Parts: sequence; structure tokens; C-alpha cells
Amino acid sequence: MSLRFSIFFGIITVTFLSISNVTTAQERRPLILTGTETIYERVLTRPGTQRLDRPDGNIIDSYAAFQPLYVFARQNEWVEVGPHPTSIPEGWVKESSTVLWKQNIIGAFTNSAGRNRQLLFETQDDLLWLMNHEALQDVQSRLVAEASAGISSGNQNIVAVEPDEFVNIREELYLMPILDFSQSLHPMTYDDVLLMQVASVPKEAQSIANDTMIEEGQFDVGIVFLLDTTQSMEPYIALTQRVLKNTVRQIAGTEIGDLVNFGVIGFRDNTGAVPGLEYRTKTLVNLERRSDENPVVAAIGEAINVAEANSPGFNEDSLAAVEDAIDKIDWNQVHGDGDPVDARYIILVTDAGPKDPRDSNARSEIGTAELQRDAEGKEIAIMTLHLKTPAGSANHDYAAGKYKELSRFQGLEFYFPIENGSEPAFEQVATRLVTALTDHVRVIRGEDSIINDDEAGNLVELGRAMQLAWLGSQRGTQVPSVIKGWVANKAVENPQRLAIEPRLLVTKNEMATMAELLRKLVTFGEQAQSSNDALSFFGQVRGLIADMAQNPDLVVSREAKTLGGALEFLERLPYQSQILNMTEERWAQSAMMRRGIIDGMRQKLTQYEKWLLDSSVWTALEEGSPDGSYVFAMPFDVLP
Repeated sequence: MSLRFSIFFGIITVTFLSISNVTTAQERRPLILTGTETIYERVLTRPGTQRLDRPDGNIIDSYAAFQPLYVFARQNEWVEVGPHPTSIPEGWVKESSTVLWKQNIIGAFTNSAGRNRQLLFETQDDLLWLMNHEALQDVQSRLVAEASAGISSGNQNIVAVEPDEFVNIREELYLMPILDFSQSLHPMTYDDVLLMQVASVPKEAQSIANDTMIEEGQFDVGIVFLLDTTQSMEPYIALTQRVLKNTVRQIAGTEIGDLVNFGVIGFRDNTGAVPGLEYRTKTLVNLERRSDENPVVAAIGEAINVAEANSPGFNEDSLAAVEDAIDKIDWNQVHGDGDPVDARYIILVTDAGPKDPRDSNARSEIGTAELQRDAEGKEIAIMTLHLKTPAGSANHDYAAGKYKELSRFQGLEFYFPIENGSEPAFEQVATRLVTALTDHVRVIRGEDSIINDDEAGNLVELGRAMQLAWLGSQRGTQVPSVIKGWVANKAVENPQRLAIEPRLLVTKNEMATMAELLRKLVTFGEQAQSSNDALSFFGQVRGLIADMAQNPDLVVSREAKTLGGALEFLERLPYQSQILNMTEERWAQSAMMRRGIIDGMRQKLTQYEKWLLDSSVWTALEEGSPDGSYVFAMPFDVLP
């Protein structure tokens, strides 16, 4: 993983602070941001910012553009700065050469498949002008075309246009700080919309001619089937084998056949409860590049040998199989040719719902929302073929809700219910799905697709999203090279689609701290059974905060009436959380509400612990950075 900007960043440590701590002259702390009690003041350097040993003194060196620094003192037009809140300041810069950074939040472009490329404007009023234009879509299309052609410099105060290809911030971290934001309503639909002032810097280097890229790289597809191999699934596994056999026969010996590869994982349930199940999950055949896919067909044939024992309960541990497919399948082909699989798909086939993370027979405490977010971060799209058989009628609504949450990618849903468990309908949908995914290779090669766009539905848009991500990687696409610009988080022409996602830039140490905090909150919450115990929960939390406040490197507001008030850096984000806004009185009102919040915290904790152990998540912002200062662009929806 590499950093795409010529930026030298210090360790960003917005953690928990106790302003009551008395510091010595040798333990100077940054200034507190105006209007807050616990947040240190930080700035971003403009291009060409020089560091001096004192105001109007000697030049020491220059800072890279948009490097975040803490402010320790002000003197007329000068500010004293340093990269860390606990180290001594390292020099002075002119205040006019900096930009105030109120939160450590950044913007991340979503994949533009299915929406228009977005424009960045010089002012918020310029952005609102477009959003309020009665011919918005026509004007937007014209301005994007002109900006892309380089013939509209300064037109309507446009400073940049979103790149055509997609840059995955998790795979290739880029920093687009959000300097300011305001919340508004979109004049077209009155949906909530976040107007953001973002900043970025020129890319560091590299250019590969677009004309040669497709010749140098081959876009390929990896499809991993997750098969419920319990007794009721035997006929559907046989049909899956038939669908795959037909597909393999069609593409065998062709270039398409070399670019579409498969893997298979079988799943059942907890063998600790029922040893006769033989396995909870089993990789029947790994995903790898092979010229002959018959071993995959044979592996599905093995899966037809379904479990002889009955599972504990109707639901199966399908989430364990999804987790294995995300984490254990060799999508990067590190054990093969080292060339990562480009388009990544998981097809889950089951007639049962997933085990709830609270179920004692579930392997993991991670939930569907967290798994979906982790998969999407790794550019993996999950699809579910849900067989709604009469035997599971009481389970259908629960299972559908969970699988719809799991089977999302770039705002699109890939949940395919098979009513009454119809075998002909299942075979038809499975054939359409597999064929549409192989069409993704045909389309990018300029060949005709086998099924038409109407029949493929949103699978066409999914293919476009995967292709844009691949092209962005192949061509080294960068975010726009702008100094400042205003843009909406939702597509201005279609507010139902997210265009730029705000994320919190956290260090590994910060995530470890949040994980420890959640771990203790879950423990406290589990111990609070009655309403009186629930009231004591907040007393325990205050005690925890007081303990944390003894550490001069941690930042906590002691007097806060909500947990969000204690963690002020989260409270000020454009993000809402039940737990952060919870008061002592509301916490005591409902045991059911407390149960839901505690379960949610436990699922987030499980995801944090996974991320902390996954080196691919973390990026060093400077050479030689200590492990704890590696950073991750954390989505808001997985915050506490």
C-alpha cells in the first residue's frame, strides 16, 4: 500500500485529553480550538510554507503541502507549530500560509458507476448555484465535459472535476482533508446533504499512457460460491453444479475462460454443538487462476454430499463462510502469480438465515453491516441467492433483512430471493447471475455480452464499478489536484447516490484505544441488568473516563453529560450515534434499547480487533513511522 501524495505527515493523534492536567514548561500542549473544551488546534500547511526558528527569523526548511500541524502559540501573524501534541514545537510559520483543520476528517470518492462525475467549485455559493439550476443535469454534463477537455478553466468557478476512474482509498490511501462543512437540504428532493470544502495536493509522480494500459493488463473475474451444505440444500447444490458446468463448457478454451475463475466454500453450523456436521466451514476449492475449471465443478459435486446431522436451529452460520471468503480466499493471488484478482464476487446460496452474533453457536460476534463494509473496502461484492422455501416461512423476513444488509455494494443491492424455493427459478437466476459476471470481462474487451442490459439489471452497473476501479489502479488515477473546492457528499443530480464519503483518519493507537473503551463499555453494560444497575453504568463510565484522564496523552472531558461529550472529537463530526448521544436518563428507560446498543458495540469491537491485526488496512504516512502511528480512513458508520 502506498501513499499517493507528496505529503510528509506527522502522527495524527486526536485521542482523549484531560485539560485539567497540569503540564510543565517541558510538557507544553497545543492550544485548544475555539469553541471546544478538549480539541487541540491544528492547521494544514499551504504549498510553499516555510518553517522558521522564530517569528521573522531564519528559515529552517519548508513543509510539504497540507501537512497537519498542532498550534502551540500565536504571535501577531505567526504561529508556533509541531507535528505531535506531546512533543516540543519545531518552529514558526506565517498564519497566512496555513489553513485551519477543525477535525481530522477526509473525503473519499465513491465509485462513479451509476452517477455523474462531480464538480468541485471555488465557493459554496457556486455549488449551490448548480444544485438549484432548473436544468441541473444538462448543465452539469456540459460543465463536466468542458472541464475534462480542459477548456473551462475558471468557468462558473469550477476548480476541479472528479476523475473518471475510481481510486479505492483503502487500497491506495489518499488524503483529501475536509476543511469545513455545512448541512443542508437538496433542493431537488429535500434529502439531507453535506456541503464540504475539501483540499488536496498534486500527485507525486507517475504517468502511464492510458492507450497502452488495457494491452498491458488483463481484467479478470473471481467468483467464490458459498454453499449451504445442509440436508435441505441438496437439490440446489446439484443445480448450482449444473449451472457452473454449463458456464465452464461455454468458456473453456477461450480467452474469456482464462479470465474467469472460481472458488467454493461449503458451510454448515457449529460442530461443537453437533459433531456430526463434520465442519462449520470448509474451503472445497480455492480461488486461483487455472486453465481448467473442472476441479471447481468437482468440488461442488463433493458439496452435494450434504450433512447427515441436523444443525442446531434453523439458521446456519453463513456469516462464518462470508468472513472466510473475505479473509482467507487468496484474492491477491499471493500464492499464485501475485497479480490480484480484479473483479471480486461472492455468491452465497442458502435457504436459511444467518446466525445472529448473539447466538452461542455463531463463530464470530461480527455482524452483517460490518462484514459488508469490510468486503466493500476490499472491492468484494457479495450476492445472496435466498431460497425462500415453505419450511422456512417464519424465517424469511429475518433472513431477507440480514442478507439485504450484507449484499450491498456501492449503494446497490444484490439480494435475489427465490420464492417458494422454486428449483427452475433458482437455476434461471443462478444462470443469469453467473453469465452476467462473465459478461463483465466481455464488455471491457469490447465483445458483445451474452445477456442484454435489461436482463442483467444492476449487474451492468456493478460491472462498470469494477471496471472503473481496475482502470483507476492500472492508470494510476489520482484525486483532483486542487487547493480548495466545495462539493456535496451526495451526487448533485441524484441525491440517492453517495458521491464523496466523509471518513475519520485514525491512527492504529487511536483505534486500539476505541477498542479498549468499547470492550469496557460492553462489560459494564452486560453487568447492568436492572434500571438501577443501568444508572450505575454511567457512574462506571465516568470512573473509566477519570482513569483515562490520568494519562496526559489521552483527551477526555470530565464534565460531559453524554459519552459523546466526553469524546468531543467524535461529537463534532457530521455523524450521529445512539451511544454517543445517550444520557443517563435515556439509558435507564429501556432494557431492549440497552441490549441493542450493547450488541452493536460488540459487533463494532469485533471489527476493530480484526482491523488492528490486518496489516493491509494500515498505511505509514512517513517513512520510518512507528506502528502505532499508521493510519486508516475509517468509515463513519463503524464508529462507536
